[in-house]
Amino acid sequence: MQYLEDAAELLKEEGGEVFLNEIKEGVSSANTQIRELELRHLLAGELDPGNAIVTIHPGAGGTESQDWAQMLLRMYLRWAERRGFEARMLDLQPGDEAGIKSATFTVSGAYAYGYLKGEAGVHRLVRISPFDANKRRHTSFTAVLVSPEIEDEIEVDIREEDLKIDTFRASGAGGQHVNKTSSAVRITHLPTGIVVSCQNERSQHRNRESAMKILRSRLYELQMSKQEQKMESIIGLKRDIAWGSQIRSYVLQPYRLVKDHRTALEIGNVDAVLDGDIDPFIESALRVSSTKKDILKR
Repeated sequence: MQYLEDAAELLKEEGGEVFLNEIKEGVSSANTQIRELELRHLLAGELDPGNAIVTIHPGAGGTESQDWAQMLLRMYLRWAERRGFEARMLDLQPGDEAGIKSATFTVSGAYAYGYLKGEAGVHRLVRISPFDANKRRHTSFTAVLVSPEIEDEIEVDIREEDLKIDTFRASGAGGQHVNKTSSAVRITHLPTGIVVSCQNERSQHRNRESAMKILRSRLYELQMSKQEQKMESIIGLKRDIAWGSQIRSYVLQPYRLVKDHRTALEIGNVDAVLDGDIDPFIESALRVSSTKKDILKR
């Protein structure tokens, strides 16, 4: 790259401005390719190349937290669109007044899980509440879960007797029924307490199939997490990034800033981040995760 930059300066001095744009494009393209190669090196996990299943749950706080959950949902859907990934909604529970009670969707594309896995955790929002007549500042929390979409050839032991399966009518915003039959499916895995549901497919069979796919992914992720925690306890490395921990804060008031608490990365353009421009956070989290894995291997 340096020789391209040197050539650009030389051409400028000798009146070769006509070639400058081409050279600048070459430098930009080379930088992009190097960055992508570096990211692919960081995405070395066994399941990183596959698709992701993302679930968003608002914390306590009613309408305020549900609205924040919907903002996060939009952020991830916009990110997937920017990347050229396909996002497919599996389950969406609208809030009573605004926002959402929960959402589960798949993101399909090369390395979708590898990119999104670092987004799992609690996301915090600080803002003047649009639902508070007194215009007070509120803090809201929403949890994001990210699981790999497990292929059929990967075995996950699920016994039929460990499942509680309920069916109900799928519903949309305003309480209107999407259909008049009990096509929506909720599956509870009794040994772990994991609950998954799907209502966006037309038939009960398809909803059950999608719900089982989500359950298999969650159980696999739980199994991998337990193994990782056991290994780290043996080595003696204390985990500081665990499910349930606050990973990022989005502050809209009294100043505007998004800060990742794992990497200390800060970005002032909050609107761009909420519009899906989260690649800097994803990349910095991947680098931190790679460094910690190197420590574990020593």
